[in-house]
Amino acid sequence: MDRIIEKKRWTPKKIAGYAAAVLLIGLVTYFIGFADNSSKLNVESQKITMATVSQGSFQEFIPVDGTVHPIKTILIPAVEGGTVEEKYLEGGKPVKQGDPILKLTNNRLVLDFMNQETLMNDLINNLQNSKLSLQQNKFNLRRRLATLNAQVDAAKDIYERNISLFEAKAVSQQEFFAFKREYDRLKAERVIELESQKFEENNARQQIAQLEATISRTSRNLQMMEDNLKNLYIKAPISGQLSSIQVELGTPVQSGQVIGQIDDLSGFKVKAELDQHYVSRVFAGQQASFTYNGQTYPLEIALVYSEVTNGRFPVDMKFIGKVPEGIRRGQTLQIRLQLSDPAPAVLLPRGGFYQSTGGAWAYVLDETGKVATKRSIRLGRQNPEYYEVLEGLKPGEQVIVSSYDAFNDKDKLELK
Repeated sequence: MDRIIEKKRWTPKKIAGYAAAVLLIGLVTYFIGFADNSSKLNVESQKITMATVSQGSFQEFIPVDGTVHPIKTILIPAVEGGTVEEKYLEGGKPVKQGDPILKLTNNRLVLDFMNQETLMNDLINNLQNSKLSLQQNKFNLRRRLATLNAQVDAAKDIYERNISLFEAKAVSQQEFFAFKREYDRLKAERVIELESQKFEENNARQQIAQLEATISRTSRNLQMMEDNLKNLYIKAPISGQLSSIQVELGTPVQSGQVIGQIDDLSGFKVKAELDQHYVSRVFAGQQASFTYNGQTYPLEIALVYSEVTNGRFPVDMKFIGKVPEGIRRGQTLQIRLQLSDPAPAVLLPRGGFYQSTGGAWAYVLDETGKVATKRSIRLGRQNPEYYEVLEGLKPGEQVIVSSYDAFNDKDKLELK
């Protein structure tokens, strides 16, 4: 008799199939969830530059090339025009204040001075004659007044004597009134004479005062013309170095024309030109510094010029404290111009990576120093030496700061 054989549900073949399926799912899950699928690139460590993030003091500054100039340069103009007759000094020579540099000739000035001098002498002679005439008139007037006073006194005596005679009927009325009219006439004439003398004296004094005022003006004009003749000798306005003379013997010179300049060597300043990008951030009193012979010296902006030419504007800087020994006119200095005050910050040395990432990310080395991973960062201000790190990096971490152009934005770099 046949018996029914029960079919087995878990055969070895089926178990093996399920096991293979579970293993496959596990492998897929591992690769998806746990395996490192990031892109990698092997890089030779000798071809990259690494820098360490640090905690320090950050300060914005820009490097500037400055040129040493004399503290003051005085232009030498010709006050009067003329022709160069003599040249006493050449450019490059030291001078003292008042030293003659050039002599000019100007025949017109000489002739005008001589004419003015002649006029002055004529006026002085006229004044002396007027004063002499006034004195003579005074004597004549006094003489006339003395005569008139005597006539008045005589007429008064006759008139007073005839009063009693007229009352006694000793003289006629006609004769008495004749004496009285003569006396009254002489008194009136004396009054007129006094007024006339006063008028003539005042008039003479006014004429003398006018002559004296004219002489005073003419004297001032003559003095100015004499000074103009002295200006034909061009002299050094200050002590210093005569840096240039722009005329030669026989050269015609116009009034006001600059014929040279003198450098005041008692001190120095530094002139520099800055990019117009910084025009709103540069001001008088701003600090700067430079290194000379291994020592750092401070500077301060003294003057900012408002003119912008070819995208640049000039500034003048002055030395603070002692001027370094050996500084010479025309010497170039490498200056560090401060744009902000120092402040604590996390610092990353500058490098070529910034051109590739814009400061948005960087390759940061792990603790082994053999793998660099791409990491998002945020940078702030920068100066020629450092970037200010705002986020993404900590002091002590190492960052690849050389160019990333050859890395093709790989997620990881393995250093060999």
